[in-house]
Amino acid sequence: MNAPQSEAMTDNTSGFPEVYYGRTSDGLFAALVGENAFAMIPRQNGEYYLGHAWKLPLPIYEWKQSSFYGHGGQLDGKAAFRARVEENAEHQRQLRRLARRSIPARHATPWGLSDHATHYAEGIVCHSTPSHGGFHLDPDRNAHIHPLLRSADCFYEEDCCWAAVAKAFPDLFTDFEKRCAEETIRHWYPDAWPRSLTSTSKRLLEAAS
Repeated sequence: MNAPQSEAMTDNTSGFPEVYYGRTSDGLFAALVGENAFAMIPRQNGEYYLGHAWKLPLPIYEWKQSSFYGHGGQLDGKAAFRARVEENAEHQRQLRRLARRSIPARHATPWGLSDHATHYAEGIVCHSTPSHGGFHLDPDRNAHIHPLLRSADCFYEEDCCWAAVAKAFPDLFTDFEKRCAEETIRHWYPDAWPRSLTSTSKRLLEAAS
């Protein structure tokens, strides 16, 4: 059985992760990046936003707008959509190169008992709980967080406060994560971060490795 024309339009970029572009059953420009699915979703005013989903079980030509439940912000056109897709692919490549690893959880956090934990580096662990999550730093690492952002209990929740950790230890994060951290700090803590602190934290990370 021949595939619909929309699937014939699909192209891919080799390597990890594989990136595929195509058209959904209702004509949306879409992409598959590993297990992440993206689409240009139209608004009523003629603009678009980035729709996303995870582990869609069907080929691109069988997807439809209702398959996408995430909202990734406004898109200015097809070029912007491709840029976001390629950014996600590079994010996944960089994640593979980082030395993060899962470790035993069951640690007390401000959000409850941790049921999953990821080790980023010595003294830097990210915890997840059924309700929320965030980073826990040991006292030595915490001392290198900017004073205006530093948490007295060494915990940094995952919505906004995590950006302080990413800014202080940029070598532990992907370019995408660092961009998100910059935006978070700019919007929520605009006066809190002198750039000179980044190099100080980098020297600390190198000394501890």
